[in-house]
Amino acid sequence: MPKPDPALLDPTRYPYSCEIQTRFGDLDVNMHVNNVAMAGLLEDSRVRFHRESGYHAAIQGMTSMVVSIGIEYLGQAYYPQPVEIHVAATDIGRSSYSLCQLVMQENRVVVFARATFVCVRDNRPAPLPDMFMETVRPFMLLQ
Repeated sequence: MPKPDPALLDPTRYPYSCEIQTRFGDLDVNMHVNNVAMAGLLEDSRVRFHRESGYHAAIQGMTSMVVSIGIEYLGQAYYPQPVEIHVAATDIGRSSYSLCQLVMQENRVVVFARATFVCVRDNRPAPLPDMFMETVRPFMLLQ
């Protein structure tokens, strides 16, 4: 994945953010938050985003799965400072949509990620529910 567009590194474009505490167990031998732990922090923020945006409520009777994820490590994160993860919805299609995530620590960008999800019913892609299409609007990446 090439370096992200610099415009995607602007936290003011992301309507949702959450703070997540780093843990000592997240560190690698160089005392940086390791890549696997960072992927877990990104996952946690996506779950929080889905609850806040109404996605969990909208897909009752269905599920969704990550079909693509790309993580760009742009800096180092450290313990014990928390990370702030900014999240925005993008690229909404018929049965799939993407989230952009920007991880910052102490006002420094450390990670940019993009994940694509597909809504699933009966083991097949299913249209995104109208309810989600309505509730996600305030959570779209700002221009």
